[in-house]
Amino acid sequence: MEKLKYYTKEILIFIVVLTVLSNTISFYKSNELNKNSLNDIELKTIDKDIKLPNDKPILIHFWATWCPTCKFEASNIEYISNHYNVITIAVNSKDIKKYMKESNLTFKVIDDKDSKLSKKFNISAYPTTFIYDKNKNLVFSEVGYTSSFGLWIRMFFSSL
Repeated sequence: MEKLKYYTKEILIFIVVLTVLSNTISFYKSNELNKNSLNDIELKTIDKDIKLPNDKPILIHFWATWCPTCKFEASNIEYISNHYNVITIAVNSKDIKKYMKESNLTFKVIDDKDSKLSKKFNISAYPTTFIYDKNKNLVFSEVGYTSSFGLWIRMFFSSL
């Protein structure tokens, strides 16, 4: 019983330290991101041309097929894309359509094979997520994993 208490305490301390460390790194990395408002730009997904929606918040998500954290977070992005405007940007990724089909994902994807968009947004780690309000002003940015609930809450408040 004494060992169980010890290991439980050690696991909880590890989780707290890991959470604080990951949030600190995310905050530090987020400071380097492009903070400009989102211009009206037309983009081409892997399937069709799209235009950013007017008067609605939008989530822009940078990811890669080779990124393990991105794979883990993909279902969160899929969930949010079923309720809000989401455009994802796959950076330096191959076989995106195959990856999407195998992973049962349907969100909009832009192929950033030359990293032009990721450079414009100053992306240095994946995944990276931006949330813009209905006026296309940046209200949130995150480097690293973000939960469905966290994304949903941020998109909800960006809608107000």
